[in-house]
Amino acid sequence: MKTKKKNIKSRLIVLVCIIVILPVVWILVVRLEGEKPSITLELPYASIGKTQELSLSVSDEKSGVRRIWIGLIKDGKEVVLFKKDLPFAGLIRGGIIHQESFKIVVEPVKMGITDGKAILRMVARDYSWRRWFQGNTTYLEKDVMIDTKPPEVDILSRAHNVNQGGAGLVIYRVSETCPKSGVVVGENFFPGYPGYFKDNNILMAFFALDYEQGPGVKIFVNATDFGGNNSKAGFQYYIKKRIFKKVPLEISYRFLNWKMPEFDADISPDSKAPLVDKFLKVNREFRKDNNEQILKIVEKTDKKLYWSGVFLRLPNSARKASFADHRRYKYKGHVIDRQVHLGIDLASIAHSPIPASNKGKVIFVGHIGIYGKTIIIDHGFGLFSIYAHLSSFDVKMGKIVSKGEIIGHTGSTGLAGGDHLHFGMLVNKTFVNPVEWWDASWIKNNISDKINGVKHKPEK
Repeated sequence: MKTKKKNIKSRLIVLVCIIVILPVVWILVVRLEGEKPSITLELPYASIGKTQELSLSVSDEKSGVRRIWIGLIKDGKEVVLFKKDLPFAGLIRGGIIHQESFKIVVEPVKMGITDGKAILRMVARDYSWRRWFQGNTTYLEKDVMIDTKPPEVDILSRAHNVNQGGAGLVIYRVSETCPKSGVVVGENFFPGYPGYFKDNNILMAFFALDYEQGPGVKIFVNATDFGGNNSKAGFQYYIKKRIFKKVPLEISYRFLNWKMPEFDADISPDSKAPLVDKFLKVNREFRKDNNEQILKIVEKTDKKLYWSGVFLRLPNSARKASFADHRRYKYKGHVIDRQVHLGIDLASIAHSPIPASNKGKVIFVGHIGIYGKTIIIDHGFGLFSIYAHLSSFDVKMGKIVSKGEIIGHTGSTGLAGGDHLHFGMLVNKTFVNPVEWWDASWIKNNISDKINGVKHKPEK
């Protein structure tokens, strides 16, 4: 009997330990955790301009964020940019907020902070019981440069005459290295590139007007320095209006029956839709998607000017379609669609060898929907040439090709009604009229003379 009572007493003691001691141990382990808060600062460049927005994230998954403090130290003077105490849920639970993001606007001039080197200091503390309930603390410091003065822009090139749907070149100098600068044409931006001249603060920006941009569009140079300070510089230019042809194209049942099976991989071959409906899907939706695919391919360019002189066209060829032809597609006498042709069609004998129009790097070899087998060459500084409807390829991606080097052969792949070359050119992400680049006088007056004029100017 005594033994039985002893056993019950022992079990009660164990039970008390489980009920009381283990939770206490758990609380001590959890609340005395030693993991420090995390601080993430989004600052693209180590510079703070006249007005700078800092994006800051603080997190502490275990105990919750207790306090965040941000300050700027310049010439021994400390300026508090931001401080905040976050809510408390109680001694056991810790902080209510485990992750928080902040937007902090810094305006050095208004804060009495002068330009020069400074230190951005960030401190975060959590609700851990560590350090006698003061919590774990994270200190983060970042060296920054206070720069409140915008860059100066000096336009060096002259005589900027541009055709609607054509290209141009601006050469300019910035007073300091800028991570982003270039020419703004309406809503489009064309980056400037250093490296051609000895002075890396002299940049060249090829720019373009698309076929819809005529007289009245605003063009200027825009430069933004590492501190986010922005400058705009206008220059004299003249835009020549162009009227593009309206071309009717008759679509026959024979053509549809020949070409639509090529797109069965993207349109179900079991579809009972009439061939003309399939054509409209290809001519509208696929055309839009394919053009967007091309613009994606040409997002990046080599910061090197590969090409020189006039660009070559397909030898012994006749022009079958022009740039920016406004096509009206007719079927059985009725207009069923309208699209704009963004290149020039050149026809010679079937499977004619195609020369690279100028020196450059092959950045795409493959199939692009309505364009069929396609090659794209990067000529550097945002200038590209496109060769479409090919029957075969003679180059691989990544190869540096010389002007006149054979890269493939003409064909009728894609939405082509016969063997020909669709030749296109882009400046940055804008399709332009290739005719200008075939013209030696245009190259001289609009490109070469400008470059040589800057080359021979005495340096400041």
